[in-house]
Formats: sequence, structure tokens, C-alpha cells
Amino acid sequence: MSFDLVFFGGTGDLTWRKLMPALFQAFRHGKLPPNGRILAVARDDHSDERYRAWLKERFQEVDTPKRPTDEEFARFAELIFYRRVDLSQPAHYQALKSWLAERNADTAVLYLATSPHLFPVICEQLGAAGLNGPHVRVVLEKPLGHDLRSAQEINRVVRSVFTENQAFRIDHYLGKPSVQNLMALRFGNALFEPLWRRECIANIQITLAESIGVGTRGDFYDRTGALRDMIQNHALQLLTMIAMEPPSSSDADAIRDEKLKVLRSLKPFTPESVARDVVRGQYRAGTVDGQPVPGYLEEAKVPPNSRCETFVALRTEVQNWRWAGVPFYLRTGKRLAARDAQIVVNFRPTPHSIFPGINQPNKLVIKLQPEDGLELHLLAAKGTDGQHETLSPVFLDLDFDKAFPTDRVGAYERLLLDAIAGRLNLFVRSDEQEQAWRWVEPILEAWRRDDSGLRSYKAGSWGPPAASALVARDGFTWPEEQ
Repeated sequence: MSFDLVFFGGTGDLTWRKLMPALFQAFRHGKLPPNGRILAVARDDHSDERYRAWLKERFQEVDTPKRPTDEEFARFAELIFYRRVDLSQPAHYQALKSWLAERNADTAVLYLATSPHLFPVICEQLGAAGLNGPHVRVVLEKPLGHDLRSAQEINRVVRSVFTENQAFRIDHYLGKPSVQNLMALRFGNALFEPLWRRECIANIQITLAESIGVGTRGDFYDRTGALRDMIQNHALQLLTMIAMEPPSSSDADAIRDEKLKVLRSLKPFTPESVARDVVRGQYRAGTVDGQPVPGYLEEAKVPPNSRCETFVALRTEVQNWRWAGVPFYLRTGKRLAARDAQIVVNFRPTPHSIFPGINQPNKLVIKLQPEDGLELHLLAAKGTDGQHETLSPVFLDLDFDKAFPTDRVGAYERLLLDAIAGRLNLFVRSDEQEQAWRWVEPILEAWRRDDSGLRSYKAGSWGPPAASALVARDGFTWPEEQ
């Protein structure tokens, strides 16, 4: 299958930090389909050779194991081309159309790695140029909008040019191997599905923690905040994967139908429940990995006296028969104690313990980063104390990198290959995305009306103490507190 892959925003950070390295890994692994071309377009004035040289320099900042050798890059660079494109100029889209028509590849993938406010104008110009035929796919990078209204407007323009099956709304967390294994864990095995319900599960906790600050992205982050940046998309997508009903098949729409049902079943927020069940914070100066770091207000390009949240923790419920009464806790933050993304499924304790003093519940930990894997925490017999059997916590540990050393692909590598192949399973449908915005809107509105609830937390901690109180109110604790 021949393909052309076009990156709008070809000189932007996303392209050279994530997308090109992911494509190179697919190329190195022999997974990139043959007979392909990669075109970067941007306003900068580069020739093909100058862009390739520029990109080679950027690859020096990629993690060492993922850097190409000179010989590897020379072969990879043969696929890469560059065109100067002003996104507001119709003639430039006609030139792009002519370039694509040179060989009329089986598939053309147009990846919009630009600011989301440019999505409508790009899509309109693509439609006017006739670059929306059935062999064309458009990939939309998050965030799609900054609220429900802006997301709906982007989707309206996209739908006016492309069909829903041509639109690939990307959420790179869905490309992580551990997230893909959620489907296999639940629907490919008979072990867990009978337990995956309110009678057996006490609570579910989703943590997306970062130890880094906002860096040089202070101006962007201050307009976004943790709720829009992580909860509305990544965390909610993980929640749907955990809570969804078994789909009728592995078809993309069958899966996305079930995810949408979960989003529609989430308990809606009111001003009162926002005040009770949502914690927001902003980091101040502290120490991370033994090094002093500044507070958010001291970061570059952050406005003085900003009220932007860099931490969110919240409690919600999925109001259906499977999950009624089970709390779901979501949290995310910058400058936390560790880089750690995981889902913890805490099971209920045994109804009656025959072992004195021991009734520690089991839990399943789904690790997303920095490593991918599963841990099943159990109790095992340790010996006797002279009178009674004593138990000790143990866990079964599955490290996916060790279990599948030759078959692992990164999140963006997987999603780019799926976009080229036309597989929509790991991409977000417009109604899913809009429902997620609909659910977070009451939180945003409550904060607009009253921003007095912003709590301070020390960099290098696990967030404001109120986040611990949020789960303690139900008799639970976060993993690091156990």
C-alpha cells in the first residue's frame, strides 16, 4: 500500500519531538509500509536538504536508544520532503494537491500538528482545494478546542469537509501498550470480567502525575490548565476503557459506542459538588529529584498572579448498574513527587477474614509510565506465629517490555501506523469528545464564578492535602499513602 503522510506544522515541537521519531522507529522496526513519502509543511523557507539537515540536528535531542545512526538517518531521510506553505493561501493548497497527485498514492494522511485554532481554516482550505477525497484521512491533534462550544465548532467544520470515518482525533494515551491491554485484560480473559463490577470493586483510581513543570510553555499552559490538558481527554479516555461494557465486536464504532455510554453515565457536576468533589492546586517552589525548582508563578511566560491550576483531583461515579456507588478518583498534576501514570483497581476485602488482624484487599495496578505493565497484589501464607497462619503481601508482576521485547511499539508509532492503515479503534469520535467537554464544563464554569478554591502545594509533593482528604472521606487512600 502506497501512502503520503503530510505534517502541517512540520517545524513545530510536536513534529520533531514526537512524530518524526515515532515514524523513524516504525521505519527501523520494518513496520512502516513500503512506498511511502513523508512531507513536512510550514511557513519556514527550507529546501528538502535543508529540512533534512535541520531534522537530523533535532534527532540529537531524542533519547539515545531511539536516535538513528548516520546510515539509518540517511535511509530514512530519503522518504522526507519539505514544502513551504502559508496556511491562509489557497494557492499553496493547490501546490500541495499537485505534489500529492504526482503519484496518486493509495492513502493520503494529513496530520494537523498545529494550534487547534488553525484546524477550521486548514480544513476549509483542504475542502476548497479538493483534498478531501475518499483516500484522504485527517489527523487532529489534541486539544480540540478549549470548551464545548469551540470543540463543536471545530467538529462542525471538520464534518463539512470530511466524513466521520476520515477524521482521526488522536489521544496518544490510547496508543500506550498498557491501555491497549485493557481490552485484552477484560475481554480476552475469563478471569477478571466476572469481578469487574460494584459487588467486587471498592474504588478505581487513575493517576497521571508529572514531575516536570511547565518549562517554556508557560503562556500556552496558562491558557489551558490541568483540567483541559489532562482530565478532559487522557483521564476520561482511560476511565471509559476501564468502565465500558463489553462491545459486540472489535469494530471501531462498537468500541466507541460503549465508551460514549460511559461518558453519558458520569455523574454530572453541580456548583455544590464541584466545591465538594474537585480539588485544584498550583505548585510553589520546592525540590524534585533532589534539585530545587521554582514555583509556577516564577516559571517563564507565566502571568503574575495567575490562577491557573496545575493540579486537579476529583471524585465521580458512573451511574449504571455495573458501577453504581463505586467512586472513581482522577488526579493529575505538574511538579509532583514522581512521573507516574497508573490505574489502580481496588477490590473489596473478603467478607470474613479467618486470619487474625489481616484483611488487606487485593488490587490490580495497570502501569502506563514510566514503564508498561500489570501488578496483581495478593496475600500469601508466610508461616505461623506459633498459633496462627500469618499472611504477607505479594504481587504478580508483568513487565510488558520484558514479556514482549521484540514487539513493543510506542504510542505515537502505533497511532501513526493505525492512521496510515485506516484503523479507527484507538481514535476518538466527535460525539465522545463533545460529551467529555460537556461533563467538564460545569467545573470550568464554577471556577470562573469563584476562583477562591485554588490551593498551593509544594513542588515534589503529591499535591494539596485536600486531595488526600477527598479519598479519605470515603475511607480510602492514594497508592503512595498505603
